[in-house]
Amino acid sequence: MKALIAMSGGVDSSVAALLMKDHERIGCTMRLFDGEDYNNGLESACCSLDDVEDARAVCSRMRIPHYTFNFKDDFEEKIIKKFVASYRCGRTPNPCIDCNRYLKFDRLYDRARELGCDVIVTGHYARIEEKDGKYNLKKAADPSKDQSYVLYSLTQEQLSHTRFPLGELSKDEVRRIAEENGFVNADKPDSQDICFVPDGDYAGFIERYDGAVEAGDFLTTDGKVLGKHKGIIHYTIGQRKHLGISVGAPIYVVGINAAENTVVLGDESHLFKTTAIVDDFNWIAGEAPAEPIRCKAKTRYRQKEQPATATVNADGTVTLVFDEPIRAITPGQAAVLYDGEIVLGGGVIVG
Repeated sequence: MKALIAMSGGVDSSVAALLMKDHERIGCTMRLFDGEDYNNGLESACCSLDDVEDARAVCSRMRIPHYTFNFKDDFEEKIIKKFVASYRCGRTPNPCIDCNRYLKFDRLYDRARELGCDVIVTGHYARIEEKDGKYNLKKAADPSKDQSYVLYSLTQEQLSHTRFPLGELSKDEVRRIAEENGFVNADKPDSQDICFVPDGDYAGFIERYDGAVEAGDFLTTDGKVLGKHKGIIHYTIGQRKHLGISVGAPIYVVGINAAENTVVLGDESHLFKTTAIVDDFNWIAGEAPAEPIRCKAKTRYRQKEQPATATVNADGTVTLVFDEPIRAITPGQAAVLYDGEIVLGGGVIVG
């Protein structure tokens, strides 16, 4: 069996490569973005030149080949442009999910086939289980590192040709394995930022990439003007800080209307909803349920999943009704459904 291993230069993907030693291995790193054009020379948070060198050093130590693939055009088209357009439409996207969907398990998947590889291997903390000819995506054994949320777009075909060697391990175990094998990145810290916005200033990146945004009105929930906002790209649902406005009590972003260029502010009670509409839904089993199902769902990566009922609508969207109100359900983020440890699927919140 021949495996193409996606290596970011970090400790997780390096140990994943090591654990696949019963396969013929090829390491690869995707070059996705350079910061010099839009980030004032700041290196990206992952897949930088240093990361490529770290991945290459690990491959050299394991005596396996390493290739660097230039996917920058694909990354700009599929990830960056979508990220910018989403913010300009008043949504808060998760580009890491799109990177998995369009780069790691699409573009890289195609490259693996060109190289005659049987499987793609990544350092994600998740598990794959085959049962009666069907493949389940499952949470990682270590709940503190579980990354199944960002993998909901995987299909049966992709799961059958994917391996997650770290699914049963903790982060401490992964670092110990890396140290025992003399990897240069054994103590390398995890990347926390979106790779093409290493300083965390999303609005600044968007303005450098796509031009300045227009200021507009802050409104109350009943339509009264409270003041001026800097442009809708500066705000997300649930935000309290950096609003630049004071009303004598805590106030939050509770709505964004891109068509009217307004940001609605209200007290925290306005953030709680029991219903979400989810589009572009991927059912991992390959088919949608014919009847409403009980499940648990989460609407943000770090959120604990909550009991809900999911109903598939005639247009393919999914209506989620939670048992209890959920705080800050945000258009652009992903809603992911679980049945115990199994990921049922997910999609993008649109309302």
